Amino acid sequence: GWNDVSLKAIFYNSLNIDLQTELACRRENSSFSELINLTIKIDNLMRQSPKQRSSKSNQHMSSIGDPATEQTPSEPMQLNASRLTEEERVRRRLNHLCFYCGGPGHRSNGCSLKSKNSSGVNIKNLSLLQYKSLTLPVTIRTDTLSLDLTAMIDSGAALNLINQDIVKKYNIPTQPCIPPIQIKAINDTLIDHGIHHQTKTVTLQIGLLHQESITLYVVDSPKYEVILGFPWLSIHDPDISWFQGELTHWSRFCMENCLLTQPQPCLTTSIKSPDTQVKITIPSHYQDLSEVFSKTKATQLPPHRPWDCAIELLPNAMPPKSKVYPLSRMEDQAMEDYIEEALESGFIRVSTSPAAAGFFFVSKKDGGLRPCIDYRGLNNVTVKFRYPLPLVPPALEQLREATIYTKLDLRSAYNLIRIKEGDEWKTAFLTTRGHYEYQVMPYGLANAPAVFQSFINEILKDFMNKFVIAYIDDILIFSKSEAEHITHVRAVLSRLLDHQLYVKAEKCEFHVHQTSFLGYQVSHQGVKMDSSKIQAVTEWPQPSTIKELQRFLGFANFYRQFIRNYSTIAAPLTSLLKNKPKKLCWTEGADRAFSKLKASFTSAPILKHPDPELPFVVEVDASDCGIGAILSQRHENSPVRNRLEGAKHPFQVITDHKNLEYIKGAKRLNPRQARWALFFTRFDFTVTFRPGSKNSKADALSRQHDPHLDLLPPEPILPPTVILAPISWDIMEEI
Repeated sequence: GWNDVSLKAIFYNSLNIDLQTELACRRENSSFSELINLTIKIDNLMRQSPKQRSSKSNQHMSSIGDPATEQTPSEPMQLNASRLTEEERVRRRLNHLCFYCGGPGHRSNGCSLKSKNSSGVNIKNLSLLQYKSLTLPVTIRTDTLSLDLTAMIDSGAALNLINQDIVKKYNIPTQPCIPPIQIKAINDTLIDHGIHHQTKTVTLQIGLLHQESITLYVVDSPKYEVILGFPWLSIHDPDISWFQGELTHWSRFCMENCLLTQPQPCLTTSIKSPDTQVKITIPSHYQDLSEVFSKTKATQLPPHRPWDCAIELLPNAMPPKSKVYPLSRMEDQAMEDYIEEALESGFIRVSTSPAAAGFFFVSKKDGGLRPCIDYRGLNNVTVKFRYPLPLVPPALEQLREATIYTKLDLRSAYNLIRIKEGDEWKTAFLTTRGHYEYQVMPYGLANAPAVFQSFINEILKDFMNKFVIAYIDDILIFSKSEAEHITHVRAVLSRLLDHQLYVKAEKCEFHVHQTSFLGYQVSHQGVKMDSSKIQAVTEWPQPSTIKELQRFLGFANFYRQFIRNYSTIAAPLTSLLKNKPKKLCWTEGADRAFSKLKASFTSAPILKHPDPELPFVVEVDASDCGIGAILSQRHENSPVRNRLEGAKHPFQVITDHKNLEYIKGAKRLNPRQARWALFFTRFDFTVTFRPGSKNSKADALSRQHDPHLDLLPPEPILPPTVILAPISWDIMEEI
């Protein structure tokens, strides 16, 4: 038979490049059976981890020395301090290559790259290896954080470095450098800003077997997330093939001190974000629920449930057949990829349906393409499902005692709902490749939001309005304390997993004290406008058409509750839309109102959460032009009825209409007064008279003059039976 060495060589060469890479430094010291067992362990862990691995040494290894072994340089740090070996100098001389950049056709004294950098090197270009560099995928971990980043190997960097933006974004713990480290450019001149902070000790893992502790110095380096410099190279002394751009073997130091005897899984679950290429950390409290964050599971065909999406058509109606939309070459390739993936997952299947909607793409913010189906024709003949979506402002009132929040976003939410069996043919669509129909609920159906909202409300019904707000696929969990919050989040994640719903970790926020939710910024202090929306308003250009003005007012109206006297400020703008004009006639008054309204957004207050345990005060007034009301509870303003009906304490109504004090006790009322009295029986309140001169707040709200408003004739309050005859006299004569 064959000996162990031969068996290991044949076995090793038959493995894929990923496994060969991970086993490169372990196979020599292992028996054949040990090598097989280790390979199985590594392969299983690689299959469990959704990492996108490169077939190159991008997945090889780099690691970092213990901070105790690294010496803080007493002299200023010099970047890019690479020297040519004697062999390299001979090679360049024989091949007539530049001694500075290695390029042909010129000498170092005439090198354009050298002349560009002769005046100094900015810290943002930390290495002269700009054309080809060795980069490795690394994982940096702390007690609560796990980030997958890209590290560049740079022998010219005198320290191991990390991008300050990464440190700030993920709150990596740091400590000050005392004294700060100065940085020199290649021409020995000091760069203005030095290094003032370094990370506390973190764990750095490369591949599945190489792991150690390190500190990294924080710098402004937007091109690279991590730079492993000369200190790291000198400690680990790895074998590097610069020609292939690969790290091929670890040193004996690594094999004795850094390489694990078996694959080490991450202590926290990390999911890569396609936008940032950085993995988001899931707190360790939810490690046993890591399956709920699985992207792979979310792409599997869900089962039929009682909440399947039914598509009921109007009597005698049929979905219209659309045309095939022409696609560009890039869109055609994207369509091929989408169809192939959707067929493989079972989301779609080949169709023989008489219906057919058009297929096209729209651009996403990140430059990608989003597939869309033109279901307008189908929606026109579909019986609408009138399930209500939550009203956001009232929903946010539940947060009054919350101090900690977690925000979840469901992955491919609509695709987690099946089309009701027998209705799939109605979703059919045409492409240049063929005719297909959906087995899952696609985006674009008129009833899709209502169907999903009813589904999520049902499965979370015992959590809703207690510690959960759900708006379609956005879920907000709120609690009074962290201990309580962990229990709440676990309950929600477990419930989602039980119903095969999966969470997009890269869009989640865990255990935060302030978050943005559905256009609002919420915290324990209250609710305020989303800062990004404020910026959008303040940067809004002057409208030039009716549509643009309507769009601006619609956007601003969403936040009107934050703007004192919003209607008064916006009146010159809304008056431009009266009588449905065909052309926008911009005026000086409109211009002032436009500027004032934008300025009002920048100084909008934080609205406190109303407390039902405290009494309310309502200040009201009415004039010929309008009705004004202010709800007060320690200076809180918000819509009135839904907060007062069923209030725990009687509330007080302050009005300048003295007769209203007697409306509850009046024995004879006309029909109009009777209707109002019946309406008032829903509320527990008392009426207090305050003269108009002292009721300025509500009075100002009600008196918004509108010259175009047709005033209704006054209606008599007394019943006709008590009127004997009309009389008139000149009151001035009596005075």
